[in-house]
Amino acid sequence: MYQVIARKYRPQTFDKVVGQDHVKRTLCNAIDQGRIAHGYIFSGPRGTGKTTMARILAMALNFEDGPSSSLDPETTVCKEIASGASIDVVEIDAASNRRIDDIRELRQSVRFRPVRDRYKVFIIDEAHQITSDAFNALLKTLEEPPEWAVFVLCTTEPQAIPATIASRCQSFAFQAIAQAEVLRHLRTICKSEGVEADDDALAALALAGDGSIRDSLSALDQSIAAFGQRLESGEVRDLLGAIPSEMSERILTAIRDADPAGMLGVVDNLFRTGRHPQHFCGELTRQFRNLMVMKVGGPDTRLVTAGPGEREAARAWLAEFSIEDLTRYVQILLALYQDLQQTMQQRFRLEVGLLKLVYAGRLRPIEEVLSGLGQASRRGPPRPPGGSQPVAAGPRADRRAGRHAGPAKSSTAPSIPTSDGSREPDSVAQPTSGETVSEVSSGPQPAASGAETSAPEPQADRSSRSSTTATEAPPTAKDASGGEQLKALLRSIEETGESFLSDALRSSRLEVDGLAVTIHIPEEWMAMVELQEPVLEAALLGIVGGKPDVRLVVDSGQQTGQGKAQRRRIVAAEPTDRPARIDARQRAQEDPAVLEYRKRFHGRVASVTDLRERTK
Repeated sequence: MYQVIARKYRPQTFDKVVGQDHVKRTLCNAIDQGRIAHGYIFSGPRGTGKTTMARILAMALNFEDGPSSSLDPETTVCKEIASGASIDVVEIDAASNRRIDDIRELRQSVRFRPVRDRYKVFIIDEAHQITSDAFNALLKTLEEPPEWAVFVLCTTEPQAIPATIASRCQSFAFQAIAQAEVLRHLRTICKSEGVEADDDALAALALAGDGSIRDSLSALDQSIAAFGQRLESGEVRDLLGAIPSEMSERILTAIRDADPAGMLGVVDNLFRTGRHPQHFCGELTRQFRNLMVMKVGGPDTRLVTAGPGEREAARAWLAEFSIEDLTRYVQILLALYQDLQQTMQQRFRLEVGLLKLVYAGRLRPIEEVLSGLGQASRRGPPRPPGGSQPVAAGPRADRRAGRHAGPAKSSTAPSIPTSDGSREPDSVAQPTSGETVSEVSSGPQPAASGAETSAPEPQADRSSRSSTTATEAPPTAKDASGGEQLKALLRSIEETGESFLSDALRSSRLEVDGLAVTIHIPEEWMAMVELQEPVLEAALLGIVGGKPDVRLVVDSGQQTGQGKAQRRRIVAAEPTDRPARIDARQRAQEDPAVLEYRKRFHGRVASVTDLRERTK
């Protein structure tokens, strides 16, 4: 009679067992050292060699030349054990012998010595199905059995074995067989059977086993029966119910092109060809998982469960999707797989789930949405009442206008619109979003150099200084007061969106002497300026025409620390001039970012704090 491949090629020695090196090594050493336990628990996935290993252990214990790990499977004792004809090796199916009466019968059999062999071995398959009462009846016998009795409990659910039983046995956890080892074993058997099979066909057989040697060999036996001595990848995959490569291409194309009609066509073809929806969803999840792993670990990562052809096809799609998209697709498919287990409307569930894949690519991360709100706040405030245009700010706008920066020729200062539509004099142009209005001095001031301490300016000189409106990029020549350079610095910083740094510098004074730049900063703002030092130096780079030598000056009597090698902080008196006041609440209400937040979240402005008030 014909014998299936899984039984025909069942290992008869420890060396022939595929994988499970940790179990083989421990058992062989225990047998050779004479440290044979009276109870073993072999647990692990189906088809990984638990019962086979139990039989080989029984052969090794009852080998004619004494217990030995190097047994000869052609001896009479080994042949009887392999065929199940040995009187002293008892195999029990716990699924049908699970009651307390069956265990009592087993206890009676344990009392008698072996008929011929050295050990009486009891192999209990599916041991987790034994009832609690039956386990309790076995407990005393398993704890102190006769010297000739050895128990081997095989199970796929080790958590179902009571702790009182497990504590009296040595436990061995069998592992799922790696795909590379399964492929190697399949090639060996195909060569022995005279079967020609390409790598992709063998990979499909290995994946069908899902780490189980027995399942993979059963699939190989079925494929040989269907297609003879020549196995092709497409035919084998279709026989096993795997997703054809053409269908995978259609699914990926529909997701990339946001084509919901194409995705519904895939579902229709799936049901017309009679494929199982849940199995299809599991295969699709595996393929997207492979794409996700290849995106993270590289196209050649060994973590991918796919054959050479499927791996090469997946490599071409890596550039089409981001890791965030692939992770989202896998999560959707996992949820869909669970839904298909519980629903009766499988086609409806599958259509909805696959359409989610199509539309998931249009979703935007919350971080990107919030970043867009921040960009909106930098585009400037709404136009003032009366339809007047806001004053252009920044060097680019000034260069386009072709104006030259310099002291104001008119004694009348520019004005800005107030909340009631009238205009009042002010010292600077209308600010953009995130900008506060400040007064900058243009009168002469001594420049600080070295470690000298700048003396406070006379009150009369400060009160007589005039204010100007900066409409052009400032000159890079020496300017002791730094008024124009400070305006340009504020504009440059505001263009980067660092409004807090701009507010911190409005109460400061700037002194420029070539590349040497001294900034007098109130002590309460010093920490913020230090944190934004790269932004500050980048803004000064274009103003002074080279890499600036920045010196930060505090208005307290102590130095707050030491920064770079060429930076020194100098004590200075706090200037008495203060920025011009604009209603902080009105500016907050009109800020585009605030307006957008209120619109989206239906909120209101509870309170407004003017950070510049802290400089008073």
